Amino acid sequence: MTEKHAYITGIGQSQVGVRLTRDPLLLTLDAVKEALDEAGLSIEQIDGVSTYPGRAAAMLGFSPVGADELVDALGIKANWYAGGGEITSQLGAVVAAEAAVRAGHARHVICFRTVYEAAAMSRPDEYPMPRRERVDSYSQWFAPFNAISAATWTAQYAMRHVKRYGMTREQLAQIALTGRANAALNPRALVREPLTMDEYMSARMISSPLCLFDCDRYTDASTVLIVSAGDAIDEVRCTPVRIAASAGRVERLSWDQAEWMACYATGKDLWQRTDYKPSDVDTAQLYDGFSFQAVAWLEGLGFCGIGEGGAFIEGGKRIALDGELPLNTFGGQIGAGRLHGFGFAHESVVQLRGKGGARQIGGEPKLAVCTSGGGPLATALLLALD
Repeated sequence: MTEKHAYITGIGQSQVGVRLTRDPLLLTLDAVKEALDEAGLSIEQIDGVSTYPGRAAAMLGFSPVGADELVDALGIKANWYAGGGEITSQLGAVVAAEAAVRAGHARHVICFRTVYEAAAMSRPDEYPMPRRERVDSYSQWFAPFNAISAATWTAQYAMRHVKRYGMTREQLAQIALTGRANAALNPRALVREPLTMDEYMSARMISSPLCLFDCDRYTDASTVLIVSAGDAIDEVRCTPVRIAASAGRVERLSWDQAEWMACYATGKDLWQRTDYKPSDVDTAQLYDGFSFQAVAWLEGLGFCGIGEGGAFIEGGKRIALDGELPLNTFGGQIGAGRLHGFGFAHESVVQLRGKGGARQIGGEPKLAVCTSGGGPLATALLLALD
């Protein structure tokens, strides 16, 4: 029944840029206002807030705004709120809100992710980089090998596909080429210039087989989703999108190198919680902090077999806007900017509502899958237009 479900109603997004001077809290408020306006809700109707990972005092560029700050800034009368990093990745904040509204703890929950990494790097006096006097916690697995960047451990998974399954760089390139082609049609995308195969193949390597164009880039922006209870959707004026299923996994809390990234187990879990099948999906918005992560999600979600991801995307036609599985239609993080997971859910709603403009996929899409996380943390949402 409708009242037992959770829905994404209003969605909003601030300016997306690099080295913005607008305060990150103000960017967040910009996105909230857009989401509220679309939903036709007032701030008085909001009774919950959910975010990931909360305000990170030691890494303000990574996460400068917490749930409590938004509650205070807007005077929200919150019956329920949450914000922390100990969940199954960024979209885990949406799963938490889904659970809250289904349990009756809230009716309308603002979910948000605000990033300010590009601006922070340009203003180190205001946003100092964290310094460690000793190696501890999860850094013990990476720092001794000078492998702080996630590119290094993601590359190990990608190289296994090269060695074991024969994935080529030309195949992997299709994630970046597709993202950049779609970003050119997105007026809010960070990078709107086209990318050619020659440019991709000649780019400097970061960690083999990943090159510069396989990586997203630091971005300043805020993205907001409002999650509403089924018995509250008569209060909104936008088209509600049902959360048909959700799943999340955490593998190896030490962040040591697990055999398989958590997306494989998460994808399997997702389909066990719904009658839908991969063949029912009209568009996939898959996390691409590094291009190979999107390949792994394609396999983990069952769009192709394990080891078949490279062949599945070869040539790019299958994942193009007019292909059988349009992928990252807003440009993904590689093209549209590092919105850190929330951009994929935002775009899923845009596509299901037919609001994509020049990048809108054909037909009448009814089902989208969106994901976040690429490593030991993973979350997947299946969104349906009923």
